[in-house]
Amino acid sequence: MFDGLQVLNSETLEPVAKDGVTIGEVCMRGNMVFREYLNNPEAMLESFRGGWFHSGDLAVWHPDGYIEIKDRAKDIIISGGENISCLEVESILYSLLLFLPGMVAWPDEKWGESPCAFVSLKHGMRSKEEEILSFCRQHLPKFMVPKSVIILVALDKTATGKIQKQMLHSKARALGSIKQISKL
Repeated sequence: MFDGLQVLNSETLEPVAKDGVTIGEVCMRGNMVFREYLNNPEAMLESFRGGWFHSGDLAVWHPDGYIEIKDRAKDIIISGGENISCLEVESILYSLLLFLPGMVAWPDEKWGESPCAFVSLKHGMRSKEEEILSFCRQHLPKFMVPKSVIILVALDKTATGKIQKQMLHSKARALGSIKQISKL
């Protein structure tokens, strides 16, 4: 049984406003939540702060109690102080219907991080980086538009078909380093 399911402010561990706008982390407790990480006390301390299991999912809480998940905390890109939801940008890219997108942070000297889109074109489709960026400029606020688009034959996926973000992060770091070196 659940003792509780809340959307909490990560700093104060207080429930966020049920306004459908304020973002917090989905947290839960009860006997349906696992008890511990095996042989990983650091993960236990981080995941069970304040007596709640912190899911890592960011969400808004609506006045009717509905919880709307917005993104994973680890997938938020912080660029020049702006928070960019990878999920939000990916959904705009999905609407282009040309490819399977995956968003990650790209190292950026000025902003710390900037959004980078990895895309895999659907069979028989063609698109260029500039076409994708132009579409993003029309549908996203300027700070959310990817600074880079990298077109790949295929994106690495897990056995369940999810994009392996860790692989994209590694590629972005490697390519970002090469880009920084080429400026020298």
